[in-house]
Amino acid sequence: MSVNVRIPTILRTYTGGRAEVPAEGETLGEVLASLETNHPGIAARVLDEQGRLRRFVNVYVNDDDVRFEGGLAAATPDGSGISIIPAVAGG
Repeated sequence: MSVNVRIPTILRTYTGGRAEVPAEGETLGEVLASLETNHPGIAARVLDEQGRLRRFVNVYVNDDDVRFEGGLAAATPDGSGISIIPAVAGG
């Protein structure tokens, strides 16, 4: 399945400055593997050392938060928009 991944500004050094890149995969895990193949180093910013989504990175498939849709097993239907959003802290 072909999807479009929106890349936050902080990760655009891995995509040559591009704000959106295509990727392939039927699940979020496969999409992230596709991203890593085409943009080496990006997966380490989204996944922790155990291969799980980092705690302070939010990922959405269309408008659905993947934490409530199966995590890395979340389905990524053809044409989906995936957003990677680093959490912002402050006070």
